[in-house]
This record gives sequence, C-alpha cells and structure tokens, in this order.
Amino acid sequence: MASPTLAPTGAGNAAAAAPAPAPVPTPAVLLAMLRTSPKVSDLFFSPGRLPLVEINGHLKPVAIPGMTSLTPGDTRRIASDLIGSNEQAIATLRENGSCDVSYSVPGSSRFRVNVFMQRGSCAIVMRVIPGKVPDFDALNLPPELKHIVQLRNGIVLVTGPTGSGKSSTLAAIIDLINQEQDYHILTIEDPIEFLHSHKNCIIHQRELHSDTPSFALALRAALRQAPKVILVGEMRDKETIEIAMEAAETGHLVLSTLHTIDAAKTVERIVGVFPLTEQHTIRNRVSKSFRYVVSQRLIPRKDGNGRVAAIEILKSTLRTREYVEKGEGEGKTLLDAMRSGTTEGMQYFDGEIDKFIRSGVIDYETGLAYATNSGNLRLELSDFVAPQEEKQEGEFV
Repeated sequence: MASPTLAPTGAGNAAAAAPAPAPVPTPAVLLAMLRTSPKVSDLFFSPGRLPLVEINGHLKPVAIPGMTSLTPGDTRRIASDLIGSNEQAIATLRENGSCDVSYSVPGSSRFRVNVFMQRGSCAIVMRVIPGKVPDFDALNLPPELKHIVQLRNGIVLVTGPTGSGKSSTLAAIIDLINQEQDYHILTIEDPIEFLHSHKNCIIHQRELHSDTPSFALALRAALRQAPKVILVGEMRDKETIEIAMEAAETGHLVLSTLHTIDAAKTVERIVGVFPLTEQHTIRNRVSKSFRYVVSQRLIPRKDGNGRVAAIEILKSTLRTREYVEKGEGEGKTLLDAMRSGTTEGMQYFDGEIDKFIRSGVIDYETGLAYATNSGNLRLELSDFVAPQEEKQEGEFV
C-alpha cells in the first residue's frame, strides 16, 4: 500500500485552510448582466460557460468579477435562489426535469425563469420582463389591432416562436382595453409577466401553481367570475382550447397565444389537437369564434440597431370563416385571403417583408431567410433587386 501523502506544514497549511471565496450573490450577478446593454432580452446560465446575455438575437458572454466559468454547483445554487421556497416548482423540476417561475430583483427588473436539467446538471434561461407595460403605439403595432379593443366576444390569438414578442403585444392590447373600456379583465399566466394596474378596468392576474393548478381549471372558474375579457397565457392542450372556445361562445373576449409560425398553421394546430371524428365540428366552432389571428416574427434590422416586427393579420370575414370551416383548397387558402384582404385590415408576412426590404429596413438576404415562401418573395422583388444590382455594377466600372 502506498504511503499516505503528508500535509504541507507552515505557510502551506495556512493556504490550505483558507476559506473558498464567497460566491457572488445571485441578484448582483443579474444586475451585472443587465448592465451590459439596455437591450438584453434573455439571460443564460450553463455549466462550463460564463453567464450569457442575448442582445438582438445574439449571445454575448459576461465577465463578472469573482466569477469564472460556471460549474454545476454554481448553476444549482443560482437555480435554488431563483426558485426559493416554491415547493410546487421544486416538485415539478424533480418530476418533469424543468419548471417555470417568476423572479424579481427589487427596484430593478422582473424575469420569467425556466430551470431545466441537462447532462445531470441545472441550466437556466431567464426572460427579462420590462418594468413598464408596453405602450401600443410605442410597439408600432398595426392600427388594425386597435379594433380588438371594441370586440365584445370571440377569440384573438397572437402566435409566433419563442421570443417573438407575443407577450408584449398582448400586454399592450390589454393596457389599451384597460384605458378605453370599463370591464373586469382576468388573466391566467405561467408565470405572471407584466403587472397591470387598475385604470378604467379592474384587472385580476392569476398565476399557475401559486393561484391555480392549471389553465383549464382557472379558465373554467373564470366563467363564474364575471370577466368581460380573459387572457390565457397559452393554449396548451385540448381541454384549455375547448373551454376557451366555450368562453368565446358565451360572450367573453378571450386572448391567448400559440407557438405556431403563421396564421394558417395556427388554425391547423387547433383543429389537429382534436380526434378526426371531432374535427369538422371544431372547424365550425373555430370559424364562428375567432376574430383575429396575429402572427409575429422579429427580423434583424439592416443598420444593426435591434430587430423589427413583421406582423401577419388574419381577420374574421365571410371569406376567411368559410376557409376555416371547410378547409383550404386550390385557390382558396387563408394566405390568398390575406393577400387580397388589405382593404379589410389584413396583411401577410411576405408582403410586410417586401416593404421592409424596399424601404431599407432589412437587407435582401435576411428578408428571404425569414419569408414564408422565399421563392415567391424573390420573384416579387425582381423589379427592385435588378436595378440595385445594375447600380452597384455601375459603381465598380
């Protein structure tokens, strides 16, 4: 057997006994990350990397004094600080491998937090929630969406990928209703993002797990709480979609989100949740209850100064209701309806991207990358691109 290694003596003993430096407090880490830019949208904590922030769609590492690359112990400690004493979140993380919570740094910012397990360790993604409810006009939303404020019933869906601004758009619409109507507004969120104050309306905000166990239960209860407007954070399952339609059919205005890429896919996603035997009935109900499907994509600006929102609007009209109820066919698609429905307030992604390219807001290649049908958009822009290329060739002669 090898002889045991002797412990060093003297100064070496003192060094060995020196305590490890105290970890940087989690609120201090978050504040340091936020200071990197006023345009930070997300914070990332992953073992083996420095903390990262996302700015205009790009990740940037953040060097914080006293903190090197994160260890699994670091991310576990930060996750514990963020979750706190939320037993429901702890149980969900243990059982499902991920959980959602909200977190705030007093006097600074609020965050929507997702903690998840990967390779046996914790990783964390935090969405920064602006302290102020976004203003409708400041977001440069299409004026057509102001008509939502006057609706008395039906379903309005805001769709798009994660990080496309769905929550901000809905918050701006809710705030506009809050200013211009005198209703009871009820929100069901996971977690609560923007904090609305009472203005002309009264607003009650319920958070999943702390105020209610599920969207479906909260939505069912909402039908007995006399709201005029109900915001459901996300239409996640068949039961929630069914109750939302029931609420819309019984005189409530229901606002919600879905993770779909455009308006047409949104309809198919809702219908596809149900068994084939029920889909004809569901199409009929959706066609009668939907009022708007608003889809969003955030596209990097040509000048590098942030991103611009391309917004698609599908509106309930005699034509679109027919296409939703009977299904799309040759020459009878929801995209066709949006292309020819501009006088009724509708717009489609590629038409908006076309405008952005022509006005110099985004560059040509970026626009094609975000287009629904890049081949068609390329053809639509042929009259614009060819003169541009000729001009560039002339400059080099």
